[in-house]
Amino acid sequence: MKGIVFTGFLELVEEKFGFEMVDTIITKSELPSNGAYTAVGTYSFGEMLSLLTNLSNETDISIDDLLLVYGEHFFTVVEDSYPEFLLQYKAPIDMLSSIENHIHVEVRKIYPDAELPTFAIVEKTEDSLVMIYKSSRAMHAFGRGLMNKTFEHFNTKASILVEKIKPNGTEVKFSIKVYG
Repeated sequence: MKGIVFTGFLELVEEKFGFEMVDTIITKSELPSNGAYTAVGTYSFGEMLSLLTNLSNETDISIDDLLLVYGEHFFTVVEDSYPEFLLQYKAPIDMLSSIENHIHVEVRKIYPDAELPTFAIVEKTEDSLVMIYKSSRAMHAFGRGLMNKTFEHFNTKASILVEKIKPNGTEVKFSIKVYG
């Protein structure tokens, strides 16, 4: 997992819960990296899972709820670090439907060893999108957070229905409908 995901996560934890919480979850996680991340480094997903689990235990907030908030926060990391990604799109459905064939291609140019989820488009219209998320990491709530902020970025309202195809969350169907 790329370091930018870790650095952004720890920034969010410090912003929402304070530096002491960052220190607590790093200490309790007993990380091989000792919690020293660089944006361009690559780290084990197990470290992220350990940080999330310890934050969940410390705050009594579910991992999925933490990932949702983190996905929303990470959108601002993308806005600040890679604004050209967002400038290429005129509508949120167009942007979301291009995740697999455009956005992830560009991400791999910057981070060639990035392990990304897949998003298969099932159905797309001007105001709706159905896609299937697949990832062994089961971070669909992070994706949902990114989607929430995508609609906000385009000043658009949408409903996003999340259906777990596999109970462990490694395969999820997102049904999105733009309204208003």
